[in-house]
Amino acid sequence: MRLAVVSSDGENVDLHLGKGKSVYVYDWDDKLEFVEKRDIEIAEDSKHQGGKVLKTCSDCDVLIAVQYGFKSKIKADDQGIKLVMDEGPIDEVLQRYIDHVNFMKS
Repeated sequence: MRLAVVSSDGENVDLHLGKGKSVYVYDWDDKLEFVEKRDIEIAEDSKHQGGKVLKTCSDCDVLIAVQYGFKSKIKADDQGIKLVMDEGPIDEVLQRYIDHVNFMKS
């Protein structure tokens, strides 16, 4: 499973999806592995830029951000990307998601 988090600093999930200038991508099978940082050109004063982030993460299964808008949710559903709202240190956010997935499987 490929997971992406929206982060300004590579340490924390701390941005709204539409303000995400960078996403950090991880692969998770039996263990979590960092894949890469992807930069996105976001206009500071424009709204509704979640589509740019979703396009950048088109190969991801899950995208985690502090918050996202209704239009982004519809676009993500159309692309088969699951949007999740969470915030905090990336390692903790990813572990919470992994724990949730494992719980739901059991």
